[in-house]
Amino acid sequence: MGGVAATDRLYYENAYLREFDARVIAVREDGWAALDRSAFYPTSGGQPFDTGRLNAARVIDVEVENGVVWHKTDAPLCVGEEVHGEIDWPRRWDHMQQHAGDHMLAGAAWALFGGVTIGLHLGKENSTIDMDLPGGRTHLTAEEMVALETLVNRRVQQDDPIRCWFPGTEELACLPLRKKPTVDSHVRVVAMGDYEMVPCGGTHPSTTGQIGPVKILSCAPARGKMRLCFVAGMRAISYFQQAAACAERVAAALSSTVAEAPDAFLREREAHLNQQKEATQRLTQAALEILRLRKSGRVYAAHLAFADRDILLSAARELTKDTQAVALLSCPAKIGCALLFARGAEADLDMAALLRQCGGKGGGKPDLAQGSAADETALEQATWAAGAEIR
Repeated sequence: MGGVAATDRLYYENAYLREFDARVIAVREDGWAALDRSAFYPTSGGQPFDTGRLNAARVIDVEVENGVVWHKTDAPLCVGEEVHGEIDWPRRWDHMQQHAGDHMLAGAAWALFGGVTIGLHLGKENSTIDMDLPGGRTHLTAEEMVALETLVNRRVQQDDPIRCWFPGTEELACLPLRKKPTVDSHVRVVAMGDYEMVPCGGTHPSTTGQIGPVKILSCAPARGKMRLCFVAGMRAISYFQQAAACAERVAAALSSTVAEAPDAFLREREAHLNQQKEATQRLTQAALEILRLRKSGRVYAAHLAFADRDILLSAARELTKDTQAVALLSCPAKIGCALLFARGAEADLDMAALLRQCGGKGGGKPDLAQGSAADETALEQATWAAGAEIR
């Protein structure tokens, strides 16, 4: 790769350039080709590479090294070959919207909270920004997130100009940059309106209005920093459409309006929980009646075909109020049987050891153990062993 002339990066001057003509100036045996000029953006600064075509060859990856833009193609190119390049515009435009959305969020977070951006990742479905906040904070409150999102979208709607240029040394020294450059020369600056200015080599729309809406999806700690997850532009539109469709379906199911749906859902949930509690109480009473009929000495043992683990636990708690009682219970599970062994405070029997002794899988403590078994044989063995030991 040594000696290859730097590529004229056409996207610096015109991020909207979709087609161009160029000449192959170098190739590598592993399928990479360098051009004298290119509109393909290489992976850099958190923004993914462009895809597209060079003549009939598909461009499947783009990298830059020492000023040379290398294109990975699925068909070989030859040195000196004249090529016509075509950018996958929908992919590029999406990346432009997401990258500019990142700038808007980062600039607004700096203005509102003093947040310093330390990383950006543009993903296939959403994007993330990692930030340092004063005092080591790793999250924003719900109110702060609303304030941040509102400020960003207000600036978007102002449709302010976005300017990208290479300032001279004297001009650069006077610019109110949000972050210092990471290189010493050939620094490219991006400015949005009068509120965001930062070194950046990425591609962006020409005005903030073209970014489209920006939606914060989440805010959470990540490796000691704060991570904002967001979508912008058409990704945000898609999110809003899906959210609206979901809200409408939920409202229809609850026979309410979208605005009334949250309260209607909470009422339905409370009613369901009450019904579930009542059902548990009735089934627990039924289980206790069966167990008391089958009591042998101090041992209560039965397979309860109508029960689940919650019923077993509720019944066991009631039975072991008798400090000498032992409750050996099972119920159907997805595979085999669920087991629950419990004892009163004064019963001298290790439930976890008993579970292992009868071949059950699981564990617990001496007074309560839970697990599973292939069939009811394990319960029968445990019942026999417990009866023999505490007689």
